[in-house]
Amino acid sequence: MAEYTVLGDVGKPSCYYRAPMQLRDFHYDLPESLIAQQPRARRGDSRLLQLPQDGAYQDRHFSELPGLLRPNDLLVFNDTRVLPARLYGTKETGGQVEVLIERLCADTEALAQVRASKSPKVGSRLRVGEFDLRVLRREEDFYRLGLEHGCFAKLMQAHGHMPLPPYIRRPDSAVDQERYQTVFGDRPGAVAAPTAGLHFEQSMLDALAHAGVRSARLTLHIGAGTFQPVRVQDLDQHRMHAEWLEVSEAVVEAVAATRRDGGRVIAVGTTSVRSLETAAAGGALAAYRGETRLFIRPGYRFHMVDALLTNFHLPESTLLMLVCAFAGYHQTMAAYRHAVAARYRFFSYGDAMFVERRS
Repeated sequence: MAEYTVLGDVGKPSCYYRAPMQLRDFHYDLPESLIAQQPRARRGDSRLLQLPQDGAYQDRHFSELPGLLRPNDLLVFNDTRVLPARLYGTKETGGQVEVLIERLCADTEALAQVRASKSPKVGSRLRVGEFDLRVLRREEDFYRLGLEHGCFAKLMQAHGHMPLPPYIRRPDSAVDQERYQTVFGDRPGAVAAPTAGLHFEQSMLDALAHAGVRSARLTLHIGAGTFQPVRVQDLDQHRMHAEWLEVSEAVVEAVAATRRDGGRVIAVGTTSVRSLETAAAGGALAAYRGETRLFIRPGYRFHMVDALLTNFHLPESTLLMLVCAFAGYHQTMAAYRHAVAARYRFFSYGDAMFVERRS
């Protein structure tokens, strides 16, 4: 585990500096039985672990979230919508193939992960239903695929499956068509859900608005790379996968109004944190449209976010590192150990945390 040393002017300690952290510092033991395989009966039935800025964590229910918010607080949601991005087909040789779309590059081109007994060759064809895909080239961990007839939207509509995460060990079902989407998602482009938003029902959104809690929406299209493991112990050597996002001028104005009126900026999900922090990289929040590879880990100084609503994340994942940076390493890891002992449900269909930023 990393050691912490107080640094500052001679005789005037001013800040905490962490020794370089390793991947192993973010490990925790999780029984497989705690990984949620199905959504709860209702979205709002989840538990909520509150991690205040100061003080002990508290076990709550998601229905208690409104009591943790104040008038003029701003909830920032990610309005991406999950594509039916998992496709099953065959290679020219007849072998089975699974395609997971990472990103649509054009109507007829996409980046994708391709799983088969043998890697497909550049120039070969893959068959999905009545559609033919050509393997155009390899791009790092992905393949660029070209659709010879039709468009990817029609292909996914006809043959696509919801791309449930690899830790959900079952085929997707009709229930997932609704429940692996947020009620407010309306911009298709993600291949994984912004899971903190899955807990909200429209009735809660309406009640929060009536209570004076504000909301804003940005977009980050989550890629399959979010589930890729960190493969190096030295985190300085890790390169984040790229994801496309958009923070509009309306979001910038909403944040400014919230600050002016004494409210807090509360990110719903780590994707909203990365989006806001990317858009504030110049020191002040500004409209932004493009890619981000921002890697947030302990030592990062946050510019925009005061509190975070998030699900529980995989051991040794960059998302867990982000939460540790936000709430404090020791506090976060202790809260995770408590969540395991208290048998919270983990990951996409699991329970949530409400975390205040540790100053």
